[in-house]
Amino acid sequence: MAVLTDKVAIVTGGGSGIGAASAARLAQAGASVVVVDRDEASAGEVADRLGGFAVAADVSRSDQWGSIADAAISRYGGVDLAHLNAGVSTGEPDITLLTDEQYRRAVGVNVDGVVFGIRALVPLLRQRGGGSLVATASLAALIGYSPDPIYGLTKSAVVGLVRALAPQLAEQHITLNAICPSLVDTNMLDETMRGELKGSGFPLIEPETVAEAVFQCLLGEDTGQAMVIQAGREPLAYRFARPPGPRAEGAEGKLPPAALAAHDQG
Repeated sequence: MAVLTDKVAIVTGGGSGIGAASAARLAQAGASVVVVDRDEASAGEVADRLGGFAVAADVSRSDQWGSIADAAISRYGGVDLAHLNAGVSTGEPDITLLTDEQYRRAVGVNVDGVVFGIRALVPLLRQRGGGSLVATASLAALIGYSPDPIYGLTKSAVVGLVRALAPQLAEQHITLNAICPSLVDTNMLDETMRGELKGSGFPLIEPETVAEAVFQCLLGEDTGQAMVIQAGREPLAYRFARPPGPRAEGAEGKLPPAALAAHDQG
């Protein structure tokens, strides 16, 4: 069903994997899709296949987000939806061997790319009366992921940002959610790891499965969620345990509003 006719979507990291699948799902639903990727050829191939528009950009650079936004406006007149999906891993489990370049690149793409993207796109969504944003995090954000601790760090930051920003953006009729898939069968897995996982019977998630979860988040009304995606299961909003708050006799009537929000009432 063309439920997104006349809607405009931006997908970062759209040249392959989850991003390409997400762009295809949005185009299938009638959206005009701006495919953003650092790899110009890959972005162009996906955009041509979907009848969309390709933008070659590095999302970790704040100065390139103006060009991304301008491209969407000049081509389609605005933005309604965005999947902030671009991501990289370091591939380094040993913190003592981690290079500055590996660290900065992971933080730049995985965290800065989401922060700069939200900052650039919120005004455009506001102009359209609201909209929807989804950021790709990972199950690594919710567990201790020792094979790539820095990757887990960056994805935890994405989930924290989503939870903190969602209430503010809701006042502007903008939803913001994170998806947290387990291992997905994309080129982020090298052939050795892919072969070992499949050989052991570990179920990899197809990119199209993740794209469908993204699609449902973009269409839904829920916000501030971290959606866990596991092979063979329906996507499920992760339930965060409530941390214990401070206890002081009679403190409830004296705490400032910001503190009351985090105070343990029970």
